[in-house]
Amino acid sequence: MAPIDPHSFTDSTHSLTTHISLTFYFDFPSSTISSATLLSFSTPYTGPLTLDTRSLSVSSVLDPLSLCPLPFSLSPTDPILGQSLNISISKQTHQILILSKTSPSSSALQWLSPTQTFNKNHPFLYTHCQPIHARSIFPCQDTPVARVKYTAKLNIPRELSAVMAARHVERRDPIPSEAQGVCEDSVWCGDDRVVQEFVMEQPIPPYLFAFAIGELGFREVGPRTRVYAEAVPEVLDAAATEFAGTEEIVMVGERLFGPYEWERFDLLVLPPSFPLGGMENPRLVFLTPTVIKGDASGSQVVAHELAHGWTGNLITNKNNEHFWLNEGFTTYAERRIVEAVQGEDIASLNIGIGWMGLVKDMERFKDNMEFTKLKTSQAGVDPDDVYSVVPYEKGFQFLQRIERQIGRPAFDDFLKKYIGTFKFQSIDTDMFLNFLKANVPGIENEIDLKLWTEGTGIPPDAMEPVSNLYSKIVSLANEFKLGRIPREDEVADWKGQEWELYLENLPKSVEASQVRALDALYHLSESKNYEVKVAFLQLAISARCRDYYGVVERTLKEVGRILYLRPLYTALVQGDRKEEDSAFARRVFSEACDSYHPIAQAVVEATLAKNV
Repeated sequence: MAPIDPHSFTDSTHSLTTHISLTFYFDFPSSTISSATLLSFSTPYTGPLTLDTRSLSVSSVLDPLSLCPLPFSLSPTDPILGQSLNISISKQTHQILILSKTSPSSSALQWLSPTQTFNKNHPFLYTHCQPIHARSIFPCQDTPVARVKYTAKLNIPRELSAVMAARHVERRDPIPSEAQGVCEDSVWCGDDRVVQEFVMEQPIPPYLFAFAIGELGFREVGPRTRVYAEAVPEVLDAAATEFAGTEEIVMVGERLFGPYEWERFDLLVLPPSFPLGGMENPRLVFLTPTVIKGDASGSQVVAHELAHGWTGNLITNKNNEHFWLNEGFTTYAERRIVEAVQGEDIASLNIGIGWMGLVKDMERFKDNMEFTKLKTSQAGVDPDDVYSVVPYEKGFQFLQRIERQIGRPAFDDFLKKYIGTFKFQSIDTDMFLNFLKANVPGIENEIDLKLWTEGTGIPPDAMEPVSNLYSKIVSLANEFKLGRIPREDEVADWKGQEWELYLENLPKSVEASQVRALDALYHLSESKNYEVKVAFLQLAISARCRDYYGVVERTLKEVGRILYLRPLYTALVQGDRKEEDSAFARRVFSEACDSYHPIAQAVVEATLAKNV
């Protein structure tokens, strides 16, 4: 076997899939999807074929023309990779058909009961496939190397609607004989069922496969943007207001990086259990409702996900060992968009918050410095366990260092050439470095490229941001150590980012009385901005200020975003009163875990286990 990705069973000697045709029957009572997966190859193939699966029940593998069964077997389960589906193809074929069924515990799916939704009337389902979870929905070569186009037929309850990170074709009544064996025709064509069809005409890595099903509504906010959410007028209206400036952001992105290749840039605001801030699914970005802050600052998350339209979706890391190629470039692109739309001061605040996050994660990985590198070794490592801001922020710092060296106009030209050269391809760090050296002659003599990509820690030529606003906030945070809380006139213009940067720069050991005094003046524990609230609650936990543990508990139960869960649970189990706070953390998790996405559950479980 010649693997091409440490997180996939895909063999480099086997043919790669180029197109997938999917037929899905959604059974909400059992929380399962019955699937027919038709895999197509670019050229006729014969021999062994290895696919990725996780928690899938595979009933048959067929030649789609003759419907003759093909021999197959499933390997023992690997705790990280799942199971390999090993198929023997005895005569040349362009296609194979696989019938399978998901498990209710599929790591890519969260099935929400009606009581877990805003309207409480209907269930809701959504996916999250990054980095290696598409295999828990259907068998595939679950690696970014295997970029695929696809079509999909989704058979869903008639009272629900489906959206997908693909072009919508039609919503119609089911047709007999199109079920492809996923269920009986009588079930497929039930009076209470409807089919929605989608097509993705551009090749994407499997982790960008995405859909959501529920009682959905939408608002138009631009010529190529709709905002979808549960059909609750106040949620839809708040989202439409927050993201009203999306078209301006898209146009700025196009000026900086070239044409937007995905036609639509729609947004879906998911229920609070969504584990991330946003997910860059092409044509349909998924967002947490916590980005709706009422001051349009949520548009910065949108800017990040939009930037992926060029770096991440258009050019993709070959595997997770080169994740910085997705996220470092996208963080750089996001900040260029923010700078153009909101000004240099706001962009500097973003960089400052990112810098603090990078410093924190250097401390987090102090006993495993491998994961402070840009180019990492991840064989035998669950990528969800080592997810951090390092690829984002160290990657950003590396690109900013190159920009400083050659100047912004030259770097802008380089970026456009890079995007044009590698679009719709999956690349690795060496490919990028070779392209850099070929297009910026002598750059390796000015910047230690190996230190930046393969070295641990923060390189000495990385730079903390410089701006008057940033310096003022850091200075005020330093004065807190002397017991001085900012005056109201000093913070009158502050929004969420200013407060977040201030709180991140406060000393980690403070008195409970200081925490109470700060909150009495500025009500940070009640902030609608979760970045501010969570930063403040971490401070309260470190100060052993139990007045706020009720707020901590409510926060951990009302949101499922890993960005908030990990630091709060970590603060609880690493504090001075470890035994008492650990018991509190475990009780809260036991009561909240059913509302978390499976990926978030695993992250919290690992956090608690690590700090027993």
